[in-house]
Amino acid sequence: MAVGAGGTPVTSPIRVLIADDEPAARRTIQLLLADDPEFQILGECSDGLQTVEAINQLHPDLVFLDVQMPRRDGFEVLARMPPGCAPLIVFVTAYDEYTLRAFDVHAADYLLKPFSDQRFRAAAAHAKERIRQRSAGDLERLLSFVRQLGSLASTPAKTVPDRVPIRTTQGVLLVPLDDIDWVEARGDYVRVHSTGRTDLVRETISGFERRLPASRFIRIHRSTIVNLDKVREIKLMANGEHVAVLQSGIRCRLSRSGRERLAQQVSLFSDQPTTIPRRG
Repeated sequence: MAVGAGGTPVTSPIRVLIADDEPAARRTIQLLLADDPEFQILGECSDGLQTVEAINQLHPDLVFLDVQMPRRDGFEVLARMPPGCAPLIVFVTAYDEYTLRAFDVHAADYLLKPFSDQRFRAAAAHAKERIRQRSAGDLERLLSFVRQLGSLASTPAKTVPDRVPIRTTQGVLLVPLDDIDWVEARGDYVRVHSTGRTDLVRETISGFERRLPASRFIRIHRSTIVNLDKVREIKLMANGEHVAVLQSGIRCRLSRSGRERLAQQVSLFSDQPTTIPRRG
């Protein structure tokens, strides 16, 4: 059910656009929406430029929008929408890092892949309710949302976040970067070891590494990332391997490339135990 002039409900279906660069993800959303006669799928897009054109031409009521797409990401897509053409947005992504930014700019919902059928239906129901209740004030907030995104897309970030969001079974946990000691790979998961807790996160270590500031976190091995501030010393073991000893006493093995990266950061390295100076 869409909304007519003056906020009056009408019987026309909710017009939906699906934008995701993964065919399997588009197919999943399409199949889930097909069960609900209140939705009409207008089309699918696989990159940002296609999505901008489709929104301008088709004027959907609702867009399921992937954040990371080629030729414009999801935020850039919305920044390029003309005033008066702002649909309701449900972000769909495999990354937790955009959660705060999405809700700060009034996204209707944020689906983290992989999502369950139940979670998707809850998001769809929420979107339907938002569309039914949309008013002039809601539209103005969406236009403000677009203007904010335009500013974010064109202005480089000036600050580095001091927390990283990670998804747990209880929800999204915001972990201070200062608390993280080290991160280890476990197949398609990572274990995040932080002060007083360890969390298992469904994400590859390469994906998690991209969410951490390179000035503070170093990949010292294909399966290990350490917080440079938590490295106490580097030791040469009897078997010829080097290990990074953390302040907690944990020892993390260094690969050859990891040694080189760590050496570049601390500007020293030798075959003797090396104490890492604390950074101011």
